[in-house]
Amino acid sequence: MTPTAAPDPFSDQRRWQWLALAAGVGVLVWLLGPILTPFVVSALLAWLGEPLVRRIEGRGRTRTAAVLIVFTLMSLVLVLAVLLLIPLVENQVGKFIDWLPRFGLWLTGTAVPWAEQRFKLELAGYVDPSQLIALLREHWQEAGGIAATVVGEVGKSGLAILGWFANLALIPVVTFYFMRDGAAMLGMARDLLPRPVEPLVTKLACESDQVLGGFIRGQLSVMIALGTIYAVGLTAVGVDLGILIGLVAGLVSFVPYLGAIVGLGAAVIATLVQHGDLMHLALVLGVFGLGQLLESFWLTPWLVGDKIGLHPVAVIFAIMAGGQLFGFLGVLLALPVAAVAVVVGRYLHERYTRSKLYGAEAPHGGLIVPAADTHHPKSSSPVGAPSGANRSAGGPSGPTSPEPPDAP
Repeated sequence: MTPTAAPDPFSDQRRWQWLALAAGVGVLVWLLGPILTPFVVSALLAWLGEPLVRRIEGRGRTRTAAVLIVFTLMSLVLVLAVLLLIPLVENQVGKFIDWLPRFGLWLTGTAVPWAEQRFKLELAGYVDPSQLIALLREHWQEAGGIAATVVGEVGKSGLAILGWFANLALIPVVTFYFMRDGAAMLGMARDLLPRPVEPLVTKLACESDQVLGGFIRGQLSVMIALGTIYAVGLTAVGVDLGILIGLVAGLVSFVPYLGAIVGLGAAVIATLVQHGDLMHLALVLGVFGLGQLLESFWLTPWLVGDKIGLHPVAVIFAIMAGGQLFGFLGVLLALPVAAVAVVVGRYLHERYTRSKLYGAEAPHGGLIVPAADTHHPKSSSPVGAPSGANRSAGGPSGPTSPEPPDAP
């Protein structure tokens, strides 16, 4: 008996059902956005800690014990990062604002005269650092005033404060349960899928996890490592704004070479304004050269390897689009949705290249292949093969092999 073909889960009749389901999920996310944020944050934290949980569980620990160990480590790392980074960043931003007059003096007294003498240009009438500094200070004060106003309004609302504390308290609790019972939840969701699409959805989900992991666990780790290297190195060579420049350079380093270019340019200007000698400039160049060598020969091969991550343009667009559509929740969901979109795009491209629209098919179902060359009829049979007459006469079916030579 001829086996019956499996129903096409993406037939014309079912496509509208899938579109309606996707639209319903989008509307549900939009309506439940205010309460979904702590659950999305918890799911991302649980996903980040899952590889370490599996590694500890593989060494003989129970699932609950492994989750407790990883949950404690993650909590300590997050608390230390908040307690250390916030005062450092605040101190660096304050230094940057106080440092702006020195930058203006260096620009008018050193940089502009050197550029005019070097390139024979008239820049003094076009460059007015005092206006730039005043503009930056004004907007900084306005931003501080707006922040103070927002904090004051939030402080007046007891329900808002209660909601913030409830979300903060909910995140660790939900993260723990996601880490402990996440596999069972995914199994239940897999059992609920329609049987015709279950293998495909499982395959696409695994590929999406690989794509997202290639960026989060790979490129993001490289960004953190580079930011740390630049910040520590610049601070060690005597740059006052080294921590701020290093953090910014590490943050934008997911775009190839952009982090090094932005960080090196800012560090060179800061070094020239602060020190103005070639020795410190050479040390700054050495810091960024060492960072690029470590990224090329150690960080990227070890942390990223051959993982297929997200393209930097896709990351930027996904974050901006998610923030525009769904606010902070959209920013959190941007990278997972972008990973799923990349995987689904590859699948659709594969289906297209196998379709009749991409390449014509022969009547028997196979692809049409070029016809045999008719310009050389004598070469239609392999070299050394016998002709049809010899085969019909009972001749050998192939060329006779030479007899071995007689033994001496």
